[in-house]
Amino acid sequence: MWVTWRTATQRALYGPDGFYLRERPHRHFRTSVHVSAAFAEALVRLAARTDEALGRPPVLDLVDVGSGDGTLAAGVLAAAPPELAERLRVTAVDLSPRPEGLDAAVAWAHEMPHGVAGLVVANEWLDDVPVDVVEVTPSGPRVVLVDPATGDERLGPAPCEEDLAWLERWWPPRFPGCRAEIGRPRDEAWASVVSRLERGTAIAVDYAHLAACRPCAGSLTGYRDGSVVPAVPDGSCDVTAHVALDACAAAGERAGATATLLTTQREALRALGLLGARPPLDLARSDPRGYVRALSRSSEEAELIDPAGLGGFGWLSQSRGL
Repeated sequence: MWVTWRTATQRALYGPDGFYLRERPHRHFRTSVHVSAAFAEALVRLAARTDEALGRPPVLDLVDVGSGDGTLAAGVLAAAPPELAERLRVTAVDLSPRPEGLDAAVAWAHEMPHGVAGLVVANEWLDDVPVDVVEVTPSGPRVVLVDPATGDERLGPAPCEEDLAWLERWWPPRFPGCRAEIGRPRDEAWASVVSRLERGTAIAVDYAHLAACRPCAGSLTGYRDGSVVPAVPDGSCDVTAHVALDACAAAGERAGATATLLTTQREALRALGLLGARPPLDLARSDPRGYVRALSRSSEEAELIDPAGLGGFGWLSQSRGL
């Protein structure tokens, strides 16, 4: 049965017994959340800045969209200073069942609540919002169809008018053989996040590209057990594609964002105090164990801000009501 990549991916990831309903992300790929607690600690600093901007309200929301196993939500709560922690209302949002052993103070929801006042974090969420794939032909873009069981492809009809308009604005067709992923569903998903943010800041961190450097062959791929595998939408692996984060930023502004920052994880985390600096050698003489701990921490920070790795991720920050 030939279907669009968006339909096939939706079924493979989120349908009955879908990949994300039965698997936890950390079993298949390494994210910033699992590299180091430093990532959650940096977000605590960002939450504190948001708290200050909101006038230190009695309740401050922290919403983790695409929470996976809840590690980030629980980590932020654990790392927050007592005065902030006692006012934090932490919600983890994911379609999968609530993980066993998750801190009872973390609420579990299948969709983002409305009227959020605080900080929303979507770490590696948008790349798993399914999208259609198109290929340029001499007569224009055609939707790529896929056999979900094998990953085999063939060309289908022309995209709808809305998708053609998105392509023209954000990923203009070049020459025959080029591919693009239509990011309109991701724009809509991010706009939904921003529209539910009453006051505060929403952060999207993801594999990303911008209009000046879209990949000519597209970026559709699969992940399983820590390795890149062919993108076969049969439910056996994650199927993902990089995010046109500049298009999401524009969608967020249409949804009410009044301030936008589009940067890299490296620059964002450095601004939050993660520098990856090695500890002074004098510490090795005065406190050898402390030196080893500090060296391990600096290595973790360095991985988070490595421009050739996680540090190269796109980082979109949008605020409203501040």
